[in-house]
Amino acid sequence: MSKTSARKTFSFSDAVLHWYHQHGRKNLPWQQNITPYRVWVSEIMLQQTQVATVIPYFERFMDRFPDVQALAAASQDDVLHLWTGLGYYARGRNLHACAQKVVSDFNGEFPRSTEALSTLPGIGRSTAAAIASISMGIHAPILDGNVKRVLTRFFAIPGWPGETRVQNQLWEIAEQLTPDHSPRDYTQAMMDMGATLCTRSKPACGICPLQPQCKGFASGQPTQFPNSKPKKEKPVKATLLVMLRSPGGEYLLQQRPQKGIWGGLWSFPEAADAATAQQMISQQLPGTEIAEETWLTPFRHTFSHYHLDIQPVLFQLSRHPSEVRDSAADAIHWYNPASPSALGLAAPVKMLLENQQTESLL
Repeated sequence: MSKTSARKTFSFSDAVLHWYHQHGRKNLPWQQNITPYRVWVSEIMLQQTQVATVIPYFERFMDRFPDVQALAAASQDDVLHLWTGLGYYARGRNLHACAQKVVSDFNGEFPRSTEALSTLPGIGRSTAAAIASISMGIHAPILDGNVKRVLTRFFAIPGWPGETRVQNQLWEIAEQLTPDHSPRDYTQAMMDMGATLCTRSKPACGICPLQPQCKGFASGQPTQFPNSKPKKEKPVKATLLVMLRSPGGEYLLQQRPQKGIWGGLWSFPEAADAATAQQMISQQLPGTEIAEETWLTPFRHTFSHYHLDIQPVLFQLSRHPSEVRDSAADAIHWYNPASPSALGLAAPVKMLLENQQTESLL
């Protein structure tokens, strides 16, 4: 690729490494005591999540699960409980599954090649390369969101980076530009440059070491690169969350199926409408009666591919049911917000429970 080769004579990697040694971040929690395990956990957490948000989650996670053996031995509920609030919960489920596979198939040691790493649950090509380069010193180009932004701007590459054509082009460029030396520093430098200099909306072109050769800067519109994902109108769905509260202040939660939204998390039962909810209560909680019904403020929860309009309805039960029949959920649990269990909760459920607890204390 001639345009890439021509720019490589400018020593792209040297400029990036020099900037990193002078200005890059080196005190993030996962940059201390570097191990494949710590790099892996941080990389999974940082997918679609900002550094400032991840830091406290990462620190709590390391306190609770200091190594891959501890994570593999934990229950999924323990893992998702610590993941609650980070979103994209499939990452948490895959993290747990991956830890168990590393322990069972690789004797607790992460494999030392990007090819083998890529076979593990939740680890794609770029994440595998980050683990290999940062923790093992292996030459392995990465292509996360930050790096895609740096490269598409530097070369003024048109198109959305999620397109196969554009992505293949970026991988080819990343391969050519990644130096044979300093794999750990170069990988961290590229990610850091995208996160702190070559940002999405306000890039700091004036202090960027790549600016003299950057085609995006030369165009006068660097933020036009990369092109945005083609917009598609998100569909809207609706549900009624059935909040069943016992006289003792406990709420009935059901564990959702492993696949689908909020997979493996705990949530309130759902119903299409109030009549369906009351029918479900009479069938599943025999012998109990509804002492009070309160319709709470509805709200919208947005997923990556659709909006969900949620109507929470609080049903105060006359007595604690002696049994729950024919529940479609994998498991049920009576949850007490005053002494919360260590469960992974869907974000709207956690919010509703916290609101109810706050109101009860007023």
